Amino acid sequence: MTDKKSLWKHIQAWVDGEEVILDADKYIVSRPKRQKGSWRSHFTMAYVKENKKLYMFLSIAISVLFIGIMLAVVNSLPEFGNASNPANNEVMERYLERGIEETGAVNFVAGMILDYRAFDTFAEANVLFLAVMCAVLLLKKDKKNYNAREEQEIKEDDAFDEADQKSILKIGGKVLAPLVILYGIYVILNGHLSPGGGFSGGSIIGAGLILYATAYGQKKMQTFFRFRTFTAISVGGLLTYCACKSYSFFTGANHVGYSIPKGVPGDILSGGFILPLNICVGLIVACTMYGFYALFTKGDI
Repeated sequence: MTDKKSLWKHIQAWVDGEEVILDADKYIVSRPKRQKGSWRSHFTMAYVKENKKLYMFLSIAISVLFIGIMLAVVNSLPEFGNASNPANNEVMERYLERGIEETGAVNFVAGMILDYRAFDTFAEANVLFLAVMCAVLLLKKDKKNYNAREEQEIKEDDAFDEADQKSILKIGGKVLAPLVILYGIYVILNGHLSPGGGFSGGSIIGAGLILYATAYGQKKMQTFFRFRTFTAISVGGLLTYCACKSYSFFTGANHVGYSIPKGVPGDILSGGFILPLNICVGLIVACTMYGFYALFTKGDI
């Protein structure tokens, strides 16, 4: 039916199962026949002529509004390069003169990113987790829906991995992968005392996992690192980080673990929450690196 009803009336009629044909100059609506026992339907709508001017006006107005807000914020910032800027004196002076006292970390960079700016680092860790989750949604294969060709490719890959037991790569991976992972653990645990930390140590551990997976194949890797393991480590690291950071809200502090004992600067158990936060970040980075590798090569973790 074609009439002059409002768009809302047409939508109600379409929901009720009636056949709806709108004016092609105004709207385009398509609804395929519903299969028996299926509640799924497809609905596509596009404005062609009506409200086109309003749409263009609102798009331009919203764009101009956001551009104006950003320009106003930039205009209110201190002049770039000015020696009197807080970033050039007050912030740097606070980090250098009171960093060890307030954070307990000998490494000023670790004290800055995991104490003064812990929220920023938490957001970065979330970005890594969300990125790999998006890759999981797009690339992870469903084992229940493998076709014959994919199953044959998997069998060939597994047969190749099992047959090639004495290659230089496997011998090198067997020797080097544990050493690389061990060095990554050292960089993470020592990050508040010397250059290093969660990001760099996690990258090293991720490289060790990738080396082992490249040498021995995904089937061997899945004996101790499966998708459930990946999810548990990533989510556990993020929740632990969030709990440590949330503690500062209850103490009224302006950074992480204000009332937590900092220990003796230079000791391995010092820095308050910086050590566990380094561990959380390192685990998340390592899982993210290996997750991307596994998904883009095998389509599975």
